[in-house]
Amino acid sequence: MDLTRRALMFGVPAALLASRTAENRVPVLVELFTSEGCSSCPPADELLIRLVKEQSVPGAEVIALGQHVDYWNRLGWADPFSAPTFTQRQKWYADGFQGSGSYTPQMVVDGQTEFVGSDSTRATRAIVQATKTPKLPADLALLDGTATFSIDASSWNGHADVVLAVVENNLQTTVKRGENGGRVLHHASVVRSWTPVGGLDGGSKFTLKKAVELRREWKAPDLRVVLFAQDSRSRRIVAVRSVSV
Repeated sequence: MDLTRRALMFGVPAALLASRTAENRVPVLVELFTSEGCSSCPPADELLIRLVKEQSVPGAEVIALGQHVDYWNRLGWADPFSAPTFTQRQKWYADGFQGSGSYTPQMVVDGQTEFVGSDSTRATRAIVQATKTPKLPADLALLDGTATFSIDASSWNGHADVVLAVVENNLQTTVKRGENGGRVLHHASVVRSWTPVGGLDGGSKFTLKKAVELRREWKAPDLRVVLFAQDSRSRRIVAVRSVSV
């Protein structure tokens, strides 16, 4: 069953599906904690690829972060995309999602809902639900290697941490050892860089210009810059934007 039909099952009216265009979709941040050393992860990686490529969840602009954790690396295959930063972020989520622990594949939608990352039904339901919560107005542009972004929190109360990430699509690896030994794995929105850029306080506007470092080995046509602000207490994503390089 495709993602659009699932959305209909979850009560999204057909008229609403027809009227929500790309211009007024609500941006939703979908994070996948995964590893090339985990035999359960390839179906979740494929789901993330579909979510990003098809953009078929009505009313939602799916903005994804594929975060490869490093705790599988000791079990036969060192994931070339893994980093301790993502393991630490997953643990931070586990502390908030009481009882979930850290596991792969794990998908987190807008910082509020977690589930097994290969569950397409849960993914669709969580993304549709996330579109019902408005985001703060935000703008992101990239010109000559410099990102310019702004977030308007004048009508919001709280504090959020702001992060700038670079992600790369259309990546693949021939895994030689471990649980996925002999398989060719495909990935979307793999996080290549992760840069905290400040804090956002309610009742104010956040603006910043920052140079974005792009390594030579990254494929420019497959790169996107992602900016998001996350409530430091509730973990809710209050603003998110993405732009191609």
